[in-house]
Amino acid sequence: MWRRAAPTITLLVLAATMGMEMSGCQRAPANPEPARKAGPEVVFLLPSGPLRVEVELARSEAERARGLMYRQALEGGHGMLFLFPKSDQLKFWMRNTYLPLDMIFLDEGRRVVHIEENAKPLTDTPRGPDVPSRYVVEVPGGWARAHGIDDGATAQFVGVP
Repeated sequence: MWRRAAPTITLLVLAATMGMEMSGCQRAPANPEPARKAGPEVVFLLPSGPLRVEVELARSEAERARGLMYRQALEGGHGMLFLFPKSDQLKFWMRNTYLPLDMIFLDEGRRVVHIEENAKPLTDTPRGPDVPSRYVVEVPGGWARAHGIDDGATAQFVGVP
């Protein structure tokens, strides 16, 4: 009996691998992609529409001190959100940071108060506005201008606990 069933099984396997249907059987999708869990985002509300940036969070003093140091690459649409407990005159430097970055400073109401464009890598020069800010979004250098982010734009945080 085994020898008689083998040709039928072989034919079914061959049909399935070729994407054919036999006797009403349908081919199951090969390796369906798992649903991607969206991470935290900063959404800039621009006249052209919302602009999303998937962000890593820097909440603690140690996370904020390290920031994006030692990174070799940062994709457009990705960045880091620095969260501070209160508004202050924040200044950032680029020590041990190998990539040029745009630093987008947001006030308490999440309005852009300053953009430090294309901050030069591997420098200790303090950068930031002379007005209080509470949040800073770092993205690849040139990204803010390329996407029309200007002073006065507002942002929302999504998935930021």
